[in-house]
Amino acid sequence: MRHGSRGDQLRVAIVITRMNVGGPARLVVSLATHMKDASTVILTGKEGLREGSMIEAARAAGANVVLVPGLRREPSPVHDLTALVWLLWYFLRERPDVVATHTAKAGAVGRLAAWLAWVPVRVHTFHGYVLEGYFGSALSTVYRFFERALSLITTWFVAISPAIATQLAEVGVGRRKTSVIRIGFDLEAFREHRPGRLRSEFGLDKDAELVGIVGRLVPIKAHEILLEAGAALVPRRPRLHVVIVGDGPRWAELHALRDELGLQDHVHFTGWRDDLVEIYSDLDVVVCCSQMEGTPSTIIEAGAAGRPVIGTRVGGLPDIILDGLNGVLIDPSDPPALVSALERILDNPDLGRKMGDEGRRLAFSRHAAVHFVEQTEQLYRNLVRVSAR
Repeated sequence: MRHGSRGDQLRVAIVITRMNVGGPARLVVSLATHMKDASTVILTGKEGLREGSMIEAARAAGANVVLVPGLRREPSPVHDLTALVWLLWYFLRERPDVVATHTAKAGAVGRLAAWLAWVPVRVHTFHGYVLEGYFGSALSTVYRFFERALSLITTWFVAISPAIATQLAEVGVGRRKTSVIRIGFDLEAFREHRPGRLRSEFGLDKDAELVGIVGRLVPIKAHEILLEAGAALVPRRPRLHVVIVGDGPRWAELHALRDELGLQDHVHFTGWRDDLVEIYSDLDVVVCCSQMEGTPSTIIEAGAAGRPVIGTRVGGLPDIILDGLNGVLIDPSDPPALVSALERILDNPDLGRKMGDEGRRLAFSRHAAVHFVEQTEQLYRNLVRVSAR
């Protein structure tokens, strides 16, 4: 099958390491199901333990998802070579116009396979700060070295926030060939306030205060900061309850910390949920206390649901949380600052409503799926046009 063999329809192969529950997978689903004049396929590997999978949800939305043998997050020469060979075979057979890679491992093996297969356009999207501060200094140095080498075979880069683009330029990656396209999701379901059943589910009174965090239970998300803030607040706010939505390798550790802090009756773990619209509607405040972030989908979705948010002043968070307008920014690893921010919002319901209204306006004006998809598809078309000259 030749490049562009279906008339003017682009043939796009999207490669992502794994379709675990999170922003990158949601973004990929938006691209695969909303590009108007493109034939797309998602090529992905296996999720890790307790990560949750979005593969079936992607297929239900209409996406074509194909599993890649050997593609997984953990380094493994055997598995990485297996994935590389399989992707090379696939690209030689299917002849896509564009290979678009997302996340680090897929970015490495996907771009290399696409280059070896003479795919005309190879685009890599950076979702966060994997080149500095995410993996530790030694591993970050290795990642920067490989990413600079991969830059030589990368047609173009996409950064999902201005802050990420700035960081890429600072470490010498993607200079003069990076576009900033703000992350975008299908947010229509969040337009209506649809209270769910969290309070009744946990046997709480209707006037219970619910503070929530949504995301993977991994160290970089720093859930312990919220638990420590909860321990400081509960003695003087007995109606306060913390809801932790998600799963991951810290599941047992965070349960143990909850018990150690004496918060068994005030901290509720839900695991992964598919009723996030209702969950956000039930939360009084949504928190992101990460040590490092790109542009977290949870804060955008919380804004679309009209919820005030609190986030750390790291990565791309200051780009989506305008301090004092749609939420509050605090320094990372600072439980007292989080306590102060929570009390500021919980003690002022009118302020919380104003922040929620502004968050909704910002989410739909800057982060709707249509904006991201249209800009991305146009970028792909322009790059294919240039490559054909």
